[in-house]
Amino acid sequence: MSVFLIVALVLGQYAPVAKYDPNRNAEQDLKTAVAEAQRTGKRILLEVGGEWCSWCHTMDKYFDENPNLTKFRDSNYLTVKINFSKENENEKFLGQYPKVPGYPHLFVLESDGKLLHSQFTGDLEEGNSYNLQKFTRFLEAWAPKRPQAK
Repeated sequence: MSVFLIVALVLGQYAPVAKYDPNRNAEQDLKTAVAEAQRTGKRILLEVGGEWCSWCHTMDKYFDENPNLTKFRDSNYLTVKINFSKENENEKFLGQYPKVPGYPHLFVLESDGKLLHSQFTGDLEEGNSYNLQKFTRFLEAWAPKRPQAK
């Protein structure tokens, strides 16, 4: 268990699910994310994949290399990684969502956990990585609508 996660648990703070872990309880992770999303007004971004998935690692690297995109994502969404692997396919949990055509796959949920959108990440790719305009448009399109300041 990471030091950050231990500190978060002790302090009762939300700790994002940042790794694909076949031992995690996806249902409990979602419940925790819903409580935090309702508190913060953010939406939830379920990222389905696994440590075996090269494109999942490409997406992680892509966010690391695009800090403005990461900042936008993190200010509007709680990202929850959902493991899909031979050790744990999370069949029951993923069975409540549309079929996943490839990995990684993104589901956008409202703060109450209701599915809003299923995103095939192949549509966001460009060459051996992702397209910044496409990824930005996707995140902007599904970000929570916040009241405009007067």
